[in-house]
Amino acid sequence: MRGLAVDYGANHALSSVDLTVGAGESVALLGSNGAGKTTLFGVLSGLIRPVRGTVTFAGQDLRRLSPERIVSLGIAQCPEGRRLFPQLSVEKNLRLGGYVHRKDRTAVQTETLERVCELFPAMREKLALPAGSLSGGQQQMVAIGRALMARPKLLLLDEPSLGLAPLVVQQTLDAVAAIGRAGTMVLLAEQNAYAALAIAQRGYVIQDGRIVLEGAAADLGRNDDVRRAFIGA
Repeated sequence: MRGLAVDYGANHALSSVDLTVGAGESVALLGSNGAGKTTLFGVLSGLIRPVRGTVTFAGQDLRRLSPERIVSLGIAQCPEGRRLFPQLSVEKNLRLGGYVHRKDRTAVQTETLERVCELFPAMREKLALPAGSLSGGQQQMVAIGRALMARPKLLLLDEPSLGLAPLVVQQTLDAVAAIGRAGTMVLLAEQNAYAALAIAQRGYVIQDGRIVLEGAAADLGRNDDVRRAFIGA
C-alpha cells in the first residue's frame, strides 16, 4: 500500500497509509477500536474502494478487482467475529473457503481439509457438527481454517484473539505462527500487542487512520509508547 486513503463522507478512515508485507513475512498491525484496521483489510479484500493511493499484490493492482478475483490471486481473510454459517456443519463451512479452486475442486478441498485438521486436530472429530455448536475458540479455528482452504499466499487475520480465553488465545496464535513458518504471508490485526509481536517479524501501529509507528517487532515491543498503549507497564 502506498499513500492509501479511504473516506466515509467527511470522515477520513485511512490517510496516506504506507504498508508492506514481504514474502514469507508475518506482520502485526496494532491499533485500538476504530483506528482503521478493519477498513484497511476491507481494501485488501476488495470490499472497500480507496479514494487515493495504490494497492498492489504480486504485481497486480487490486483497487478495481472484485473480492472473488482477489481471493483467486492468493489473498484470503479471516474476518473479525468469525462470521461462520452456524447451522452448516464444520466441514461445509471449511469447504466453502475452497470454492475458488475451479480445477479438481473436490480433490483440492479434501487435501487442504486434511492440512487444516493437522493444524487444528480438534476439528477432525467435529467436522459433522453444526459450526454454531462449537465453543468460541473452536469457531475461531474453523474461521481460520476456512480462509486457509483457499490456499492463500497472504492470510489476513482480523482480531483472531477477540473474546477468547487466554489459553485459547495462545493456542490460536501458536497456529498462526505455524502458518507463517510454513511460508504463508500473514497480516495480523490485533489489539493484543504482546501476543501479536511475539509471532511477527515486523509491525505497524495505526491510529486515527494513520500509521504512526513501524519497525521490527522486537523494537516495537520495547517502545514505551506502544507498551503504555497496548501492553501495559
